[in-house]
Amino acid sequence: MGEVTVRLDDLPLRDDLRGMTPYGAPQAALPVALNVNENTHPVPSEVADDILDAIARALRDVNRYPDREFTGLREAFAGYLGHGLNPDQIWAANGSNEVLQHILQAFGGPGRTAMGFAPTYSMYPILTRATGARWIAGEREHDFSLSPESAAAQVREQRPDIVFLCAPNNPTGTPLRLDVVEAVYDATDGIVIVDEAYEEFAPRDEPSAVSLLPDRPRLVVSRTMSKAFAFAGARVGYLAADPALVDALRLVRLPYHLSALTQAAATAALSHAETMLSMVDEIVAQRDRISATVSALGYTAHESWTNFVLFGGVDDPAATWKALYDRGVLIRDVGIAHHLRVTAGTADESTAFLDALASVGSRS
Repeated sequence: MGEVTVRLDDLPLRDDLRGMTPYGAPQAALPVALNVNENTHPVPSEVADDILDAIARALRDVNRYPDREFTGLREAFAGYLGHGLNPDQIWAANGSNEVLQHILQAFGGPGRTAMGFAPTYSMYPILTRATGARWIAGEREHDFSLSPESAAAQVREQRPDIVFLCAPNNPTGTPLRLDVVEAVYDATDGIVIVDEAYEEFAPRDEPSAVSLLPDRPRLVVSRTMSKAFAFAGARVGYLAADPALVDALRLVRLPYHLSALTQAAATAALSHAETMLSMVDEIVAQRDRISATVSALGYTAHESWTNFVLFGGVDDPAATWKALYDRGVLIRDVGIAHHLRVTAGTADESTAFLDALASVGSRS
Protein backbone atom coordinates (compact mmCIF):
# COMPACT_ATOMS: atom_id res chain seq x y z
CA MET A 1 0.00 0.00 0.00
CA GLY A 2 1.45 3.36 -1.03
CA GLU A 3 2.36 5.99 1.51
CA VAL A 4 -0.25 8.72 1.91
CA THR A 5 1.14 12.23 2.22
CA VAL A 6 -0.94 14.64 4.28
CA ARG A 7 -0.55 18.34 3.67
CA LEU A 8 -0.97 21.03 6.28
CA ASP A 9 -4.12 22.22 4.52
CA ASP A 10 -5.64 18.76 4.96
CA LEU A 11 -5.52 19.03 8.75
CA PRO A 12 -8.24 20.70 10.89
CA LEU A 13 -6.02 23.70 11.61
CA ARG A 14 -7.54 26.81 13.21
CA ASP A 15 -8.90 29.05 10.49
CA ASP A 16 -6.93 32.06 11.74
CA LEU A 17 -3.67 30.10 11.45
CA ARG A 18 -4.15 29.09 7.81
CA GLY A 19 -1.74 30.83 5.50
CA MET A 20 0.67 31.74 8.27
CA THR A 21 4.35 30.84 8.07
CA PRO A 22 6.53 30.04 11.08
CA TYR A 23 9.34 32.29 12.21
CA GLY A 24 12.67 31.31 10.80
CA ALA A 25 16.04 32.46 9.60
CA PRO A 26 18.36 30.58 7.23
CA GLN A 27 20.58 28.11 9.04
CA ALA A 28 23.74 27.06 7.27
CA ALA A 29 27.09 25.75 8.40
CA LEU A 30 29.10 28.64 7.01
CA PRO A 31 32.39 29.84 8.51
CA VAL A 32 30.90 33.26 9.41
CA ALA A 33 27.26 33.31 10.57
CA LEU A 34 26.10 36.86 11.30
CA ASN A 35 22.40 36.62 10.54
CA VAL A 36 20.45 36.13 13.80
CA ASN A 37 21.97 38.73 16.15
CA GLU A 38 23.62 36.20 18.41
CA ASN A 39 26.52 37.17 20.59
CA THR A 40 29.24 35.30 18.72
CA HIS A 41 31.63 35.50 21.68
CA PRO A 42 31.69 32.31 23.79
CA VAL A 43 30.87 32.37 27.48
CA PRO A 44 34.12 33.08 29.41
CA SER A 45 35.65 29.86 30.70
CA GLU A 46 35.59 30.86 34.38
CA VAL A 47 31.88 31.65 34.12
CA ALA A 48 31.20 28.44 32.20
CA ASP A 49 32.86 26.48 35.02
CA ASP A 50 30.56 28.04 37.63
CA ILE A 51 27.51 27.40 35.44
CA LEU A 52 28.51 23.75 35.07
CA ASP A 53 28.91 23.45 38.84
CA ALA A 54 25.47 24.99 39.39
CA ILE A 55 23.87 22.63 36.90
CA ALA A 56 25.63 19.66 38.52
CA ARG A 57 24.16 20.63 41.90
CA ALA A 58 20.70 21.05 40.39
CA LEU A 59 20.93 17.61 38.82
CA ARG A 60 21.05 15.99 42.25
CA ASP A 61 17.40 17.02 42.77
CA VAL A 62 16.23 16.77 39.18
CA ASN A 63 13.82 13.99 40.20
CA ARG A 64 11.79 16.73 41.95
CA TYR A 65 9.86 19.52 40.30
CA PRO A 66 11.74 22.84 40.12
CA ASP A 67 10.88 25.90 42.15
CA ARG A 68 7.66 26.94 40.45
CA GLU A 69 8.21 30.59 41.36
CA PHE A 70 11.94 30.54 40.46
CA THR A 71 12.55 32.67 43.55
CA GLY A 72 16.34 32.78 43.42
CA LEU A 73 16.40 33.71 39.75
CA ARG A 74 13.88 36.51 40.25
CA GLU A 75 16.00 37.90 43.07
CA ALA A 76 19.03 37.81 40.77
CA PHE A 77 17.19 39.61 37.95
CA ALA A 78 15.88 42.27 40.34
CA GLY A 79 19.42 42.88 41.58
CA TYR A 80 20.77 43.07 38.06
CA LEU A 81 18.16 45.57 36.84
CA GLY A 82 18.40 47.75 39.95
CA HIS A 83 16.02 50.75 40.20
CA GLY A 84 14.80 49.42 43.53
CA LEU A 85 12.95 46.52 41.92
CA ASN A 86 11.68 43.67 44.06
CA PRO A 87 11.49 40.01 43.03
CA ASP A 88 7.67 40.20 42.91
CA GLN A 89 8.08 42.64 40.00
CA ILE A 90 10.04 40.10 37.93
CA TRP A 91 8.90 37.35 35.60
CA ALA A 92 10.96 34.97 33.48
CA ALA A 93 10.44 32.28 30.87
CA ASN A 94 12.16 30.23 28.18
CA GLY A 95 13.39 33.12 26.10
CA SER A 96 11.83 36.55 25.75
CA ASN A 97 9.44 35.21 23.12
CA GLU A 98 7.74 33.07 25.76
CA VAL A 99 7.63 36.08 28.08
CA LEU A 100 5.82 38.02 25.34
CA GLN A 101 3.56 35.06 24.66
CA HIS A 102 2.50 35.00 28.31
CA ILE A 103 1.55 38.69 28.11
CA LEU A 104 -0.47 38.09 24.95
CA GLN A 105 -2.20 35.08 26.49
CA ALA A 106 -3.16 37.10 29.55
CA PHE A 107 -4.12 40.41 27.94
CA GLY A 108 -4.71 39.61 24.26
CA GLY A 109 -6.52 36.73 22.64
CA PRO A 110 -9.65 36.51 20.46
CA GLY A 111 -11.46 39.80 19.99
CA ARG A 112 -8.45 41.86 21.06
CA THR A 113 -5.69 43.64 19.19
CA ALA A 114 -1.95 44.20 19.49
CA MET A 115 -0.03 46.94 17.72
CA GLY A 116 3.56 47.65 16.77
CA PHE A 117 5.32 50.04 14.42
CA ALA A 118 6.63 48.45 11.25
CA PRO A 119 9.22 47.45 10.40
CA THR A 120 9.80 45.83 13.76
CA TYR A 121 10.48 42.41 15.31
CA SER A 122 8.77 39.83 13.13
CA MET A 123 7.70 37.65 16.07
CA TYR A 124 5.26 40.28 17.38
CA PRO A 125 2.60 39.62 14.71
CA ILE A 126 3.30 35.88 14.76
CA LEU A 127 2.79 35.64 18.54
CA THR A 128 -0.24 37.93 18.34
CA ARG A 129 -2.03 35.88 15.71
CA ALA A 130 -1.01 32.56 17.25
CA THR A 131 -2.74 33.60 20.50
CA GLY A 132 -5.90 34.60 18.64
CA ALA A 133 -5.56 38.39 18.62
CA ARG A 134 -5.43 40.70 15.61
CA TRP A 135 -2.23 42.49 14.63
CA ILE A 136 -2.17 46.18 13.71
CA ALA A 137 0.90 47.59 11.97
CA GLY A 138 1.61 51.22 12.72
CA GLU A 139 4.03 53.36 10.74
CA ARG A 140 7.49 54.81 11.31
CA GLU A 141 9.23 57.76 9.73
CA HIS A 142 11.34 57.23 6.59
CA ASP A 143 14.45 56.86 8.79
CA PHE A 144 12.64 54.25 10.94
CA SER A 145 12.38 56.62 13.91
CA LEU A 146 9.23 57.10 15.98
CA SER A 147 8.16 60.43 17.46
CA PRO A 148 6.03 60.77 20.61
CA GLU A 149 3.36 62.71 18.69
CA SER A 150 3.05 60.23 15.82
CA ALA A 151 3.16 57.12 18.02
CA ALA A 152 0.55 58.48 20.44
CA ALA A 153 -1.75 59.63 17.63
CA GLN A 154 -1.64 56.21 15.97
CA VAL A 155 -2.35 54.46 19.27
CA ARG A 156 -5.29 56.75 20.04
CA GLU A 157 -6.71 56.07 16.59
CA GLN A 158 -6.34 52.28 16.70
CA ARG A 159 -7.07 51.76 20.42
CA PRO A 160 -5.11 48.49 20.71
CA ASP A 161 -5.22 46.32 23.81
CA ILE A 162 -1.44 45.79 23.69
CA VAL A 163 1.30 48.01 22.24
CA PHE A 164 4.80 46.77 21.41
CA LEU A 165 7.66 49.27 21.49
CA CYS A 166 10.99 47.75 20.47
CA ALA A 167 13.73 49.79 22.13
CA PRO A 168 16.10 49.86 20.33
CA ASN A 169 14.23 48.53 17.33
CA ASN A 170 14.84 45.23 15.57
CA PRO A 171 15.57 44.91 12.63
CA THR A 172 16.58 48.54 12.14
CA GLY A 173 18.65 49.24 15.29
CA THR A 174 16.82 52.55 15.75
CA PRO A 175 16.91 54.16 19.22
CA LEU A 176 13.62 54.78 21.02
CA ARG A 177 13.52 57.66 23.50
CA LEU A 178 11.63 57.45 26.76
CA ASP A 179 9.34 60.32 25.76
CA VAL A 180 7.84 57.98 23.15
CA VAL A 181 7.11 55.40 25.85
CA GLU A 182 5.51 58.03 28.08
CA ALA A 183 3.37 59.41 25.24
CA VAL A 184 2.16 55.97 24.18
CA TYR A 185 1.38 54.95 27.74
CA ASP A 186 -0.72 58.07 28.25
CA ALA A 187 -2.53 57.45 24.93
CA THR A 188 -3.88 54.00 25.83
CA ASP A 189 -5.65 52.07 28.55
CA GLY A 190 -3.95 48.90 27.38
CA ILE A 191 -0.69 47.13 28.12
CA VAL A 192 2.49 48.79 26.84
CA ILE A 193 5.47 46.48 26.31
CA VAL A 194 8.93 48.00 25.92
CA ASP A 195 11.12 45.27 24.47
CA GLU A 196 14.69 46.05 25.56
CA ALA A 197 16.34 42.93 24.13
CA TYR A 198 19.32 45.03 23.00
CA GLU A 199 19.40 47.57 25.83
CA GLU A 200 22.92 46.67 26.95
CA PHE A 201 24.31 47.82 23.58
CA ALA A 202 22.82 51.32 23.92
CA PRO A 203 24.96 54.21 25.22
CA ARG A 204 25.60 53.79 28.94
CA ASP A 205 24.18 57.20 29.82
CA GLU A 206 20.82 56.50 28.15
CA PRO A 207 18.14 55.53 30.71
CA SER A 208 16.17 52.31 30.49
CA ALA A 209 12.39 52.21 30.43
CA VAL A 210 12.69 50.38 33.76
CA SER A 211 12.98 53.89 35.24
CA LEU A 212 9.40 54.58 34.11
CA LEU A 213 7.79 51.65 35.95
CA PRO A 214 6.72 53.45 39.17
CA ASP A 215 3.03 54.47 39.01
CA ARG A 216 2.58 52.83 35.61
CA PRO A 217 0.88 49.48 36.35
CA ARG A 218 0.25 48.71 32.65
CA LEU A 219 3.90 49.12 31.61
CA VAL A 220 6.11 46.10 30.96
CA VAL A 221 9.86 46.12 30.25
CA SER A 222 11.11 42.87 28.74
CA ARG A 223 14.73 41.76 28.43
CA THR A 224 16.69 38.73 27.31
CA MET A 225 19.92 36.99 28.27
CA SER A 226 20.43 35.86 24.65
CA LYS A 227 22.28 38.91 23.37
CA ALA A 228 24.60 40.75 25.75
CA PHE A 229 24.91 37.72 28.05
CA ALA A 230 25.84 35.32 25.21
CA PHE A 231 23.13 32.98 26.47
CA ALA A 232 21.04 32.39 23.33
CA GLY A 233 21.22 28.62 23.65
CA ALA A 234 20.02 28.66 27.25
CA ARG A 235 16.69 30.34 26.34
CA VAL A 236 16.13 32.79 29.20
CA GLY A 237 14.03 35.94 28.94
CA TYR A 238 12.53 38.09 31.68
CA LEU A 239 10.50 41.20 32.39
CA ALA A 240 9.90 43.83 35.02
CA ALA A 241 6.40 45.14 35.76
CA ASP A 242 3.92 45.89 38.51
CA PRO A 243 3.39 42.90 40.86
CA ALA A 244 -0.29 42.71 39.85
CA LEU A 245 0.67 42.31 36.19
CA VAL A 246 3.13 39.59 37.11
CA ASP A 247 0.33 37.82 38.98
CA ALA A 248 -1.74 37.83 35.79
CA LEU A 249 0.95 35.87 33.99
CA ARG A 250 0.62 33.02 36.46
CA LEU A 251 -2.85 32.40 35.04
CA VAL A 252 -1.47 31.37 31.65
CA ARG A 253 1.98 29.89 32.25
CA LEU A 254 2.47 26.16 32.16
CA PRO A 255 3.23 24.55 35.53
CA TYR A 256 6.94 24.51 36.38
CA HIS A 257 7.71 26.20 33.06
CA LEU A 258 11.34 26.98 33.96
CA SER A 259 13.42 23.87 34.51
CA ALA A 260 15.72 23.53 37.50
CA LEU A 261 18.68 23.38 35.11
CA THR A 262 17.66 26.61 33.38
CA GLN A 263 17.21 28.37 36.71
CA ALA A 264 20.60 27.17 37.93
CA ALA A 265 22.43 28.18 34.76
CA ALA A 266 20.84 31.64 34.56
CA THR A 267 21.37 32.41 38.24
CA ALA A 268 25.03 31.43 37.99
CA ALA A 269 25.50 33.57 34.88
CA LEU A 270 23.90 36.59 36.54
CA SER A 271 26.31 36.29 39.46
CA HIS A 272 29.05 37.02 36.89
CA ALA A 273 27.19 39.86 35.16
CA GLU A 274 30.23 42.13 34.96
CA THR A 275 32.34 39.44 33.29
CA MET A 276 29.52 38.32 31.02
CA LEU A 277 28.98 41.89 29.84
CA SER A 278 32.68 42.59 29.34
CA MET A 279 32.37 41.73 25.65
CA VAL A 280 29.69 44.38 25.02
CA ASP A 281 32.19 47.18 24.46
CA GLU A 282 34.06 45.07 21.91
CA ILE A 283 30.82 44.26 20.08
CA VAL A 284 29.84 47.93 20.04
CA ALA A 285 33.26 48.78 18.61
CA GLN A 286 32.77 46.21 15.83
CA ARG A 287 29.25 47.53 15.18
CA ASP A 288 30.59 51.04 14.74
CA ARG A 289 33.45 49.76 12.59
CA ILE A 290 30.95 47.97 10.33
CA SER A 291 28.81 51.10 10.07
CA ALA A 292 31.79 53.24 9.10
CA THR A 293 33.12 50.76 6.56
CA VAL A 294 29.84 49.98 4.79
CA SER A 295 29.29 53.74 4.55
CA ALA A 296 32.74 54.11 2.99
CA LEU A 297 31.72 51.45 0.47
CA GLY A 298 28.80 53.62 -0.57
CA TYR A 299 25.97 52.04 1.39
CA THR A 300 23.79 53.75 3.99
CA ALA A 301 24.35 52.50 7.54
CA HIS A 302 21.42 53.33 9.80
CA GLU A 303 22.05 54.47 13.37
CA SER A 304 22.14 51.44 15.65
CA TRP A 305 22.03 50.98 19.40
CA THR A 306 22.09 47.20 19.03
CA ASN A 307 24.60 44.49 18.14
CA PHE A 308 23.76 44.68 14.43
CA VAL A 309 23.77 47.12 11.52
CA LEU A 310 21.02 47.62 8.95
CA PHE A 311 22.45 49.09 5.76
CA GLY A 312 20.62 50.40 2.72
CA GLY A 313 21.45 51.31 -0.84
CA VAL A 314 21.66 47.64 -1.84
CA ASP A 315 20.55 47.46 -5.48
CA ASP A 316 19.69 43.75 -5.37
CA PRO A 317 19.58 42.40 -1.78
CA ALA A 318 18.97 38.80 -2.86
CA ALA A 319 21.96 38.82 -5.21
CA THR A 320 24.21 40.50 -2.65
CA TRP A 321 23.09 38.07 0.05
CA LYS A 322 23.89 35.13 -2.25
CA ALA A 323 27.27 36.57 -3.22
CA LEU A 324 28.20 36.88 0.46
CA TYR A 325 26.86 33.36 1.11
CA ASP A 326 29.08 32.02 -1.65
CA ARG A 327 32.02 33.68 0.12
CA GLY A 328 31.20 31.91 3.39
CA VAL A 329 29.40 34.79 5.12
CA LEU A 330 25.77 34.51 6.21
CA ILE A 331 23.84 37.72 6.90
CA ARG A 332 20.08 38.51 6.86
CA ASP A 333 17.65 39.81 4.29
CA VAL A 334 14.92 41.16 6.57
CA GLY A 335 12.54 42.07 3.79
CA ILE A 336 13.13 45.84 3.78
CA ALA A 337 13.58 46.99 0.18
CA HIS A 338 17.24 47.59 -0.77
CA HIS A 339 18.48 46.74 2.73
CA LEU A 340 20.43 43.95 4.44
CA ARG A 341 21.31 43.40 8.09
CA VAL A 342 24.51 42.06 9.62
CA THR A 343 25.34 41.13 13.21
CA ALA A 344 28.47 42.59 14.75
CA GLY A 345 30.61 39.59 15.58
CA THR A 346 34.18 39.22 16.67
CA ALA A 347 36.88 41.32 15.04
CA ASP A 348 37.78 38.42 12.72
CA GLU A 349 34.14 37.82 11.77
CA SER A 350 33.56 41.49 11.09
CA THR A 351 36.68 41.61 8.94
CA ALA A 352 35.52 38.57 6.98
CA PHE A 353 32.16 40.22 6.31
CA LEU A 354 33.65 43.57 5.32
CA ASP A 355 36.21 41.94 3.01
CA ALA A 356 33.49 39.86 1.39
CA LEU A 357 31.22 42.88 0.93
CA ALA A 358 34.07 44.85 -0.62
CA SER A 359 34.78 41.99 -3.01
CA VAL A 360 31.14 41.98 -4.08
CA GLY A 361 31.63 45.58 -5.17
CA SER A 362 31.24 48.98 -3.58
CA ARG A 363 28.69 51.58 -4.58
CA SER A 364 31.01 54.59 -4.30
